[in-house]
Order: sequence, then C-alpha cells, then structure tokens
Amino acid sequence: MPSRWLLAALAALLALSACSTPGSAAEDPEALVVYNAQHESLTGLWAERFTRDTGVKVVLRNGRDFELANQIRAEGAASPADVFLTENSPAMSLVEQGGQFATVNADTLAQVPKRYSTSTGKWVGIAARSTAFVYNTARLSADELPASMMDLADPSWQGGWGASAGGADYQAIISAMLELEGEKATSEWLAGMKANFRNYQGNNAVLQAVNNGEIDGGIIYHYYWYRDQAKTKENSNNTRLHFFGNKDPGAFVSVSGGGVLASAKRPEQAQQFLKFVTGPVGQQVLAESSEFEYSVGSKVPSNPALKPLTELKSPLVDPSQLNGPKVIELMTRAGII
Repeated sequence: MPSRWLLAALAALLALSACSTPGSAAEDPEALVVYNAQHESLTGLWAERFTRDTGVKVVLRNGRDFELANQIRAEGAASPADVFLTENSPAMSLVEQGGQFATVNADTLAQVPKRYSTSTGKWVGIAARSTAFVYNTARLSADELPASMMDLADPSWQGGWGASAGGADYQAIISAMLELEGEKATSEWLAGMKANFRNYQGNNAVLQAVNNGEIDGGIIYHYYWYRDQAKTKENSNNTRLHFFGNKDPGAFVSVSGGGVLASAKRPEQAQQFLKFVTGPVGQQVLAESSEFEYSVGSKVPSNPALKPLTELKSPLVDPSQLNGPKVIELMTRAGII
C-alpha cells in the first residue's frame, strides 16, 4: 500500500472520533456504525429517516473516501464499522480487494441497475455523479469546446483549464480513463495534463476560477454547478456545463457505493440500511435533497433540474474494476500529485 495512503489511514484514526454524530458506539453499543465518505448532510438525512422508520440508531463517522477505506483495511476484522459509504467507487474496490465486504443481499442488489453498481455483489450503488466540463461563456464559444476530455492534453489548451487533481473525485475520473484507454494512453495524457492544467483545491475552487475568468474551463462533477445555480449563482453565473457524451472518458458517471463489512457486529441491520438507502424512500430522500446527485435505485427519478442520466451517453465502466492505487501511481509519476 502506498505510504501516502498509510499516512491518511493514521490521520483518519485521530479524526474519526471527532467526526461522529451526537452519541457514539461506545455510549450505545446497539447503534449501527456507518463509516461515511458520502456528503454528510445527505447521509444524515438517510440516517434520520432510517431511524424514524425502523427504530435502529445510527452513528456516522465521517471522513474521505480513501481515508476511511484505508482505515477499514488497517482495522481488519476489529473494525467497529458495520457499513461503509463512499462518494466514488475506487475506495469501495480497495476494501473489497482486502476481502472485507460481505455479499449484499440479492433483493438490495436488484433495486439498482447493474451499470450503476458493482458486478461482484460485494457492494451496491447508492448515488451517481457525472463528469462535466464547466466553461466561461465569455472565454469559450460552443464551437471552441473540447470534443473529448482527451483533447485537453493538446498544447493548445496550455494554461486554459483546471482541475482538483488531489481529490478522490478527479482520481475516480482518471481511473475510468485508465480502464477505458489503457495505461499507455493514460500516462501520455497525464503528461499533457501536467503541462496544460492549473491545479485547485476542490471542485468549488475550479468552478469559481472558471466563473472569474482565471481559466477557460475545468473538469468537475456536475452537482457543484447545479448546487451553486440553485443558490446565489455567485460562482457559476458566467458559466455553463458541457457534457462530453459519446461514451468519452470525460462522460464518465461515477458511482457512489455502499457495502456491509464482513466483520459487522450488526449484519442484519447493516443489510437493512443498504436496502433502505437504495429503496424508494432512501432514493427519494436523495432526489429531494440539496445535493443534486443522481438517484440510481428503485426507478426513483432524479432531481428534475438535472440532465437525465439516460441522455449523458456515458461509457460503460464496471465500478469494481477501477484501480485507484494504480492511478495514484501514474499521477505521482507524472508529477501531478
């Protein structure tokens, strides 16, 4: 395991106790413990509704995708976690590769289309987010937009675009590129990216930089733009979203995952929680939330403001095949992170 991941795991050890909802597993040994790397507000809504409907108390320990994945790997069978939720699927694959997930119940898996879940049955899709290119409408016209994300490695884009390369979101997108295009093409593209892009801390910073005209455009997930549009528009008023389509790597739809730990102390309640999250009530909670992520389960429509998933023309990628550790290696070798 890369040393940076081990450091992240150690940092998570210190952070987890400070990231729980009121109360703790130690105070209530009957509570379901969820290691949560999804949006805290969304999972909080899920937990509240689940407790209201079932009487099962939930303790959330919030962190980031790979921090919590490495935490689970480090804890092994002694992990207090019953459930693990992520924003992106590479962290789920890391835990699965360690043999630490139980098989998700068949009736839960059946609630989510296979393309928005894993092929292994060890975890299940709970939400989704689309890759998009946000651009400043005063700096780029529609006919100047990149036809493919792969075009952004061309020297003509030098200094013209940005991304949050250090985040799990962006690394999931590169994981899809690796799966779709192979290691050689991805390595060459990353070299072009290094020469061309500007690095920002977080997708909101990318959005703001595009809106302010610092750069022409940037790679983000769709919901950052939609959330700002639904509020003041102060970071997106001068921008639009461009969806690459055409099954391009830049049209990748990232799956957020949920899994039950094989070492779960409350396996029945953990399976029940996943069934709830992917079921009609849980997915409606998602669709009505202010997060603007896509619902993927139980045929519940997403927020109507979003471009429908069926119109994105995203590439077909098995989330369980995304290789997060290899992407970290390639991006480090390219000098990007």
